[in-house]
Amino acid sequence: MVAVINSGTSIRGAFLYNESKVQEGVADCLMAVNYPMDLEDMTEKMRLNMLLKMAERNPAVKRNCIHISLNFAPEEQHSREFLKELAQEYMDRIGFGDQPFLLYQHYDSGHPHVHILTTTVRHDGIRIETNNIGKILSEPARKEMEIKYGLVKAEDHKKELFQPKAINPAVVQYGKVSSKRAISSILSSVLNSYKYTSLAELNALLQLYNVTAQRGDEDSRMYKNKGLTYRIINKEGKPISTPIKASAFHQKALLKDIEARFLRNDVERQKHKAKARVTIDKCLRTSVAGIEKLAGILKKEGIDLVLRRNKDGFIYGVTCIDHRTKSIFNGSDLGKQFSAAAILERCRQNEVQSETHIISNIREKVNNKEEKHKQQTHNPHNDPSQGSGPEQKGNAEKTLIEQLMQAEYSSNYLPFELRKSPKKKKKKSKHL
Repeated sequence: MVAVINSGTSIRGAFLYNESKVQEGVADCLMAVNYPMDLEDMTEKMRLNMLLKMAERNPAVKRNCIHISLNFAPEEQHSREFLKELAQEYMDRIGFGDQPFLLYQHYDSGHPHVHILTTTVRHDGIRIETNNIGKILSEPARKEMEIKYGLVKAEDHKKELFQPKAINPAVVQYGKVSSKRAISSILSSVLNSYKYTSLAELNALLQLYNVTAQRGDEDSRMYKNKGLTYRIINKEGKPISTPIKASAFHQKALLKDIEARFLRNDVERQKHKAKARVTIDKCLRTSVAGIEKLAGILKKEGIDLVLRRNKDGFIYGVTCIDHRTKSIFNGSDLGKQFSAAAILERCRQNEVQSETHIISNIREKVNNKEEKHKQQTHNPHNDPSQGSGPEQKGNAEKTLIEQLMQAEYSSNYLPFELRKSPKKKKKKSKHL
């Protein structure tokens, strides 16, 4: 089980996000805990107002919203009653058991999960402390509950299982999925959980899920007014949906909101820098030849290597997205040896070493073959019919270079087009 806790300033926004899922038929509200009425007897407005009224007991608390997701392995299919019991126990363990909260079960992802919505303000107006709640309370609770209920342990599964799935451009293009809903799902998963320090770094992350954030041209009105839109892109990076204004999303997706996270994210990601460097360096030491192969190896380790190319296709930068720590770094931020140029050079050196190793192996095999042939030639018990004349001896003593040259220029190594015999041109008959 993986527990993800997000705090925010908009109870209404988080509430509408879950309710929109219910209306679209991809979620259900399972229970309303510590409400004065049963779930079936309340309207949508009543469910929201309970949380808003509670938050109003302390207007000084700005980040009064807590939005939690409990995620399970794909093979775990739990009953609604079990999910209710699990959610209640988890909330008790992290100190929110007496708070009013709503429990939603979502069906729009590749793994089972539930969302819990509550507020940090108690009945008496006192704010519940949430600083380091993940490390101090949530992690111990999660581990104990995994053992108690026999749940799949988070450590036993790669965290990719709990990453959002990339948007399928074809599905959106043909109108089967709402563009806004698809983008909103991605933003909910990444905006507050990943540590990025620029819009370019955020876009490197969004690109993995076929989404991009655009400011427009520098001389455009939108750019000058610090506007931002989101669009769905295809594998080539070309937009396939109409732009949607950042203000249309409830996830605090405006440019000013994103920029406000940069400084805090930069501080938080520093402690994960060494881990990323060690992993990348370890993969480079495996003599991997080619940056694309390196990217494939790193992906298995939980790091996406996003390559930045110019219009001619040349790589001029790399961005490392470490899903293990949810930290994003430009290659040069990790050190000069991890810049695009340095990584390309190390991959080139690995390629040269690999080629040298292959040639060395060929040389050794050919030398062994020559030695064996010489021994057979000088063996007095050899069949006389095989002979040891000048022609046979010359063949036996061919050098490595000659043998390699013979292979290089054999007909099997010629391109098909060069092996074609030239067609004879037909002479045009002259009609008298």
